[in-house]
Amino acid sequence: MAAVLLATCALQAGAASKKPPRKPRASKSHPVATKPSQTAGPAYATRADVMQEADAMAQRLGLERDWVRHALGQAHFMPGIAKAILPPPVGVPKNWAAYRARFVEPVRIQAGTQFWLANRDTLQRAEAETGVPASIIVGIIGVETIYGRNTGTFRVIDALCTLAFDFPASHPKAEARAAFFHGELEAYLTLTARTHTDPLALRGSYAGALGWPQFMPSSWVKYAVDFDGDGRVDLFNSQADVIGSVANYFKAFHWQPGMPTHFALQWNEATLDKTALLAPDILPTFSVAQLAAKGALLDAPGTVYGGPLALIELQNGDAPAQYVAGTENFYAITRYNWSSYYAMAVIELGQAVAEAVAARVPGDLAVTK
Repeated sequence: MAAVLLATCALQAGAASKKPPRKPRASKSHPVATKPSQTAGPAYATRADVMQEADAMAQRLGLERDWVRHALGQAHFMPGIAKAILPPPVGVPKNWAAYRARFVEPVRIQAGTQFWLANRDTLQRAEAETGVPASIIVGIIGVETIYGRNTGTFRVIDALCTLAFDFPASHPKAEARAAFFHGELEAYLTLTARTHTDPLALRGSYAGALGWPQFMPSSWVKYAVDFDGDGRVDLFNSQADVIGSVANYFKAFHWQPGMPTHFALQWNEATLDKTALLAPDILPTFSVAQLAAKGALLDAPGTVYGGPLALIELQNGDAPAQYVAGTENFYAITRYNWSSYYAMAVIELGQAVAEAVAARVPGDLAVTK
């Protein structure tokens, strides 16, 4: 995990090769995401408080003072990022059908099929070593960046400085989120210093996420692995490293091999207590018997499941919501992005790609769902 930073040029190699911006991470549970403007505001070199923090950060991280001051000083405040990070307006309905249509669609399925066929052996090895199904790995990469097509065009240093030093105070969790991005900025500076990478060169999402799997800097440090064995970690250009790192991420978050992600269910209207079932949100809390007692009856495979479950609600705007019972593996997918909509899109895109691959190579043992 933390020992993966063996590369000296992997980050540099990816800096020049990525093109169109990806959809904002902050709005993944909503049907419409606004692409933030890249109009730059003032450079942070004009901010005495940021330069003071640069000095403290350099001392705290054991980095060269002038290098840190230059990196932060050349970063620019990005008003569009500060605006885009805010939650959607109150009352904007979530819509699973619209959200799903953005991700489980022909372009991603075709690109995912090509990716799977080109990386069958690597996907099979990752699944064998971690227990994470190839379909989940493929689903993540497809949802995040359409298999490397949309990794972002924002300078990572601009994004992280904006969100660390100017996180909008109107956000309900502004202080905690600013602290999070401050930590990511420190992780990014440490990462680029150790790999001899220009911190002003790399581009990613408006939240500062990097590469095909859109790892935040701290996730790169903790979970990225050298899966192609070339002595370096490269999430921009090595598809093997991308596959291995996504699998390793889920292994670290307690993916349980062989466990389904969710089960279908129906209601017993006479005993239904939907409010109580939704109270724990997406955290698996209820046994099968407890779900049944509160009016949620699982399908046949679900009735013999022995682990905790969560009632997952997928709203559909003005139409009726859809519901499933999510397992601990469903919850593990939400550790990548805290959204049941995101998790279900990953699952269903991965399944669609697996079916497309199976149709192309029937009987291939490397094709798993």
